[in-house]
Order: sequence, then structure tokens, then C-alpha cells
Amino acid sequence: MILIHTKTKARSPQTNGICERFHKTVLQEFYQVAFRKKIYRALNELQADLDKWLAEYNNQRTHQGKMCCGRTPMATLHDGKQLWREKDLNQI
Repeated sequence: MILIHTKTKARSPQTNGICERFHKTVLQEFYQVAFRKKIYRALNELQADLDKWLAEYNNQRTHQGKMCCGRTPMATLHDGKQLWREKDLNQI
């Protein structure tokens, strides 16, 4: 199986909707909230808080998107990897 890397058209959010939606979520649910609650003195403080938020976003917060269907993104990834492995084994 050959995977081909593709790029989206510049300045065209319609072709990259999932990433654009994630950027909006990070802005609204993390950055706008974090900067109201805390004054960051160093970039590593901000990074630590972002890492905590991302861990919760990926492992605890369920999503209603097209692919997640009420699962967490990490559960969706693991389920997808398992399906891929099963499909790949069947093609041998």
C-alpha cells in the first residue's frame, strides 16, 4: 500500500475543515480562557497548560464529529488502527 502525501490549497479553509475547526476549538476553549485566568511569565508555563488541555481533549472529552461518533479522538485512532490491521491481514 503506497501512501501519497497531499497538500491543501493555500488560503482555502474549505479543503482543510477538520484542522480549521480544531484551531477554532483550541482558540475558544484553551487560549481565550487561559489568558483570562493566568498571566504567563514563560513560554514553558503556557506549553505545560496546553499539554494538559490537549491530553484531556484527546483522551477524556468525547467528540461528535463525523469520525468520532461520541468517542474520544484517541479511541477513534485506536479503533481505526485495529480495523486497518484486520483489513491489511485479510489482503495477504
